[in-house]
Amino acid sequence: MADNKIHPTAIVEAGAKLGSGISIGPYCTVGPEVTLGDGVELVSHAVVAGTTTIGARTRIFPFASIGHQPQDLKYKGEQATLLIGSDCIIREGVTMNPGTEGGGSKTVVGNGCAFLANSHVGHDCIVGNSVIFSNNVMLAGHCNVGDFVIIGGGAAVIQFARVGAHAFVGGMSGLENDLIPYGMALGNRAHLSGLNIVGLQRRGFPRDKIHDLRRAYRALFAAEGTLMERVEDVANEFRDNAAVNEILEFIRAGGKRSICTPREAGEA
Repeated sequence: MADNKIHPTAIVEAGAKLGSGISIGPYCTVGPEVTLGDGVELVSHAVVAGTTTIGARTRIFPFASIGHQPQDLKYKGEQATLLIGSDCIIREGVTMNPGTEGGGSKTVVGNGCAFLANSHVGHDCIVGNSVIFSNNVMLAGHCNVGDFVIIGGGAAVIQFARVGAHAFVGGMSGLENDLIPYGMALGNRAHLSGLNIVGLQRRGFPRDKIHDLRRAYRALFAAEGTLMERVEDVANEFRDNAAVNEILEFIRAGGKRSICTPREAGEA
């Protein structure tokens, strides 16, 4: 397009699809199966490869590696995709991999996300909207991360884990289990340490809804009965609370990992 700005040192291979208002800075490379939406900016030294689509107005900073072959030894060159939404910020050294045949052949990142320096999104992950990864976050393959999740610097999430919407994972944590929506996980290995109250307040959740979530949380992770028994008790008490029901649906849906739970008294 005539209004695109492509630096003379950049390499845009034949076949790449470019929208309008795109800026491609010095020493960037764009592969032949890449699609860049309107207003995308590659600042400099960024590489976008593979069958990758970048949504409108997303900015990619130097030395990011987007769409290269997944870090999976079972990958044999099969066709796979990486889809990144609009209005994302992808900072220096970030890596994002496409999917694999064993995981649905696609990696998907939502809109309005921020991936800070040297964070990683592994193959076959599904990442929601308005997610923030701080520096050096490591998301292994096949993970599912809900909307508005924040993951602190240096944290690692094990493959196949689910992180529910509005959850918070503290810096340097190692998350080995599924984290409920609105939950907060801390530590190595990470344990459930309450609700993400600060996040809820920042997003304008009413005080009475947060109070109900706290009551539901205490009931869900009480000592009496099994988890599924407590789920049914909470469902009966909070049947009209959408946020509580989101947590219950997350638990009922299950996954390949157990649910992250609070640490018992006296446990190291």
